[in-house]
Amino acid sequence: MSFTGKATYSAGATLPELAEDVSDLIGIVSPYETPLLSALGDPLYSAMSTYHEWLEDSLLPNKDAINDSTYTDPAADTEFVVDNGSRFQMGDQIQVEGSEELMLVTGINSNTLTVVRGYAGTTPENLADNKVINILGNAALEGADKPDARFTNRVRKGNYTQIFTAAVEVSGSDLAARKLGLADELDYQKQERLRELLRDLENSIINGGLPASNPEGSSSVRRTLKGIIQHVSTNAFHTGDSGFPSGTDLDETKLNYALRKIWESSSGNVDLIVVNGFQKRKINGFMSSNRSFGAVDQKYTDLVGLYESDFGLCRVIVSRWVPQDAVLLLDSSRVAILPLAGRSFHFKPLASGGDYECGQLIGEYTVELRNEEAHGYIRDLSTS
Repeated sequence: MSFTGKATYSAGATLPELAEDVSDLIGIVSPYETPLLSALGDPLYSAMSTYHEWLEDSLLPNKDAINDSTYTDPAADTEFVVDNGSRFQMGDQIQVEGSEELMLVTGINSNTLTVVRGYAGTTPENLADNKVINILGNAALEGADKPDARFTNRVRKGNYTQIFTAAVEVSGSDLAARKLGLADELDYQKQERLRELLRDLENSIINGGLPASNPEGSSSVRRTLKGIIQHVSTNAFHTGDSGFPSGTDLDETKLNYALRKIWESSSGNVDLIVVNGFQKRKINGFMSSNRSFGAVDQKYTDLVGLYESDFGLCRVIVSRWVPQDAVLLLDSSRVAILPLAGRSFHFKPLASGGDYECGQLIGEYTVELRNEEAHGYIRDLSTS
């Protein structure tokens, strides 16, 4: 062929002598990462039924509260009503929270206590309705018979499994045609749908809830799992709640208040703080005022990956699926994401009714959140 002198730009992209130049890499910008699932890791066992249960127990409580507002002279008020009289025994030393006065329980009639005021030489103080009472311990009489046996009942808690599924269907022609960036269209579609299902699993684990009726599911009711936020009730903190630090911006005062309350109500060890991007920037800002750099430093670091308080060392992770106004405080040793036995995410080939290959990606999962009082969250934080 003789030399023509044509340049590539004058030849035009449609001429047969020019091949298309397309990269073999396919870029995906849609978010699909699952940091909470990665942090929790694989469970040690599977769920064995569509309703998975676990047992929880607790020690006998050593706190109660006054439920009486009829006080006159502190020294004369030797009887008052409490919320739960069954928590007390004859011979208990008790103390109202915030008070220096000790009292000794000498009589119990339903929820009414008879006490010795100013026990052990302490000075009687005013009692107030709703004040917390700490039971210090019981003093038994020498040679006395054993006290009545007291115990707690183990409680069964549970959660339903939820089915996550997506269909894959590729025509025979699409399978046969040579593709850019991939070798097998069917495998590529499996991979994409699996990413979507894992994303949806983490989102449901955090935010999901049970249907109002027939949570076990039916031919017309879809069975859904109960997520972490829906599980937590004891340590659900909202800005504006009585006693909660003022303001709506996340700061160390609010975070440590929540961690302290969780520590007071349970033996849980919060080791995981899960936030979205906005609240993560707030946590990073905790140390901004204390950060310093040398004259030759060329790298500015503004990142908090671990937060250590008096109540434990917490790993801070960012999940897109946590609500913008929320911070989750979790004891990861008490959280597990369980598949129903034999129902981890897998591809199920289906019979083809024509010139195509098809199948279904399917998985069935639940979340086991033991001892909800060992976890907590903060809501209604500012998001701008």
